Amino acid sequence: MAKKVVATLKTSSGKDWAKVIKAVKSPKTGAYSFKEEMVPVDKVQDFLAK
Repeated sequence: MAKKVVATLKTSSGKDWAKVIKAVKSPKTGAYSFKEEMVPVDKVQDFLAK
């Protein structure tokens, strides 16, 4: 999977995207899980604010 992401980011349209990883705490167990997503660079702050 990493090869596909790297190959996609090397294209000219790939520079407009960022891979964002956010830690999310479970309300039941208190354990953290990670949510990762490809978002446009200008929407990174909106994604982290959620």
